[in-house]
Amino acid sequence: MTSANARTAANVVLASAGLAAAYVVITTPSLRRLALQGLRIWLGASVPGYLLSQTRQAWAESGRALT
Repeated sequence: MTSANARTAANVVLASAGLAAAYVVITTPSLRRLALQGLRIWLGASVPGYLLSQTRQAWAESGRALT
């Protein structure tokens, strides 16, 4: 088996496992609620943090001093 074939086989196995896990999460109500809660927490923490860091970077690049 060549390296390219091995990589392709590994990608197929990983994609299949990911799809199976997504199916289980979507079809199980308790897991679906847990996933949605995790998504809300992740978006609630990462998006404002990203926007804040971009604002600070833009402010610094504008030449003004941070107060």
